[in-house]
Amino acid sequence: MKNFLNISEISSAELRMILNEAKERKKNREGFGTTAIDSDKPMNGKSMILIFEKPSTRTRISFDLATKQLGGSNIILNPDGIHYGKGEETLKDTAKVFSEYADIIMIRTSNHQNLIEFSKHSSIPLINGLSEKSHPCQILSDILTFEEIKGDIQGKTLAWLGDGNNNMSNSFIEAAAKLKFKLKISSPKKYSPNVEMIKWAKKNNADVEIISDPIEAVNNADCVMTDKWISMNDNVNKIKKKKDLRKYQVNKKVMNAAKKDAIFMHCLPVGRGEEVTDDVIDGNNSVVWQQALNRVHIQKSIIIWCLS
Repeated sequence: MKNFLNISEISSAELRMILNEAKERKKNREGFGTTAIDSDKPMNGKSMILIFEKPSTRTRISFDLATKQLGGSNIILNPDGIHYGKGEETLKDTAKVFSEYADIIMIRTSNHQNLIEFSKHSSIPLINGLSEKSHPCQILSDILTFEEIKGDIQGKTLAWLGDGNNNMSNSFIEAAAKLKFKLKISSPKKYSPNVEMIKWAKKNNADVEIISDPIEAVNNADCVMTDKWISMNDNVNKIKKKKDLRKYQVNKKVMNAAKKDAIFMHCLPVGRGEEVTDDVIDGNNSVVWQQALNRVHIQKSIIIWCLS
């Protein structure tokens, strides 16, 4: 049984297999309707439970569409409406029950430990739809998008601006080690990647560079990326954090310092006028809507990998 919880736990060869499968399936769907079923129906007769501890737009819709396109069905649950580690039912018991009802589970959670606990007791595959520690599905969708436009990501340079110590930056660091691209992270010192992630990056020969100056960081970058300055998990002084990160806004000046054909990525939702200006996110170099679409295709491939 295979779980998809962190990019660091998946081999480079398997990540490449997932990406290639997504590219092929997307190509084969040209001319298909949104909910038309893939001809091979790999999830025929199978169901997926989707648990959303946190609000969701893209993750909810993309996983729902992914399952339907694969020929399967979904059961979408909110923890407030079920026994989910509450009262007299533990996560262990919930995991065991869900294993009898479905073929695969996706959890979007505020606490990565819930994923770990669930995986210990589930007898069916588990996918991390987002946690405060990592966001592996999103990062693979971003890499799929990058490669559609720029070719193989190996040897390319990606620049991350803003909060360098969140789930997105963590997963990009893991991906840099596995897929051999250069990652330059630019953030204030207090928002730099945590010590454990830096240790992991060095141990695994990830080409990751921490650069304070955002203009220097985007120099020679093939892609410039950022994220919302205030995430759903942030228990911080929001006004103070936004002030701290103001220098790291992606604007025309920043994009002009990158390669002329550099693309801009953002996982959404976006803080317009905060981490990015309208002229960048709506500009010709922005690929954010393609990123959102590709969530469907990469998640289909992840589901197939987990069930294989």
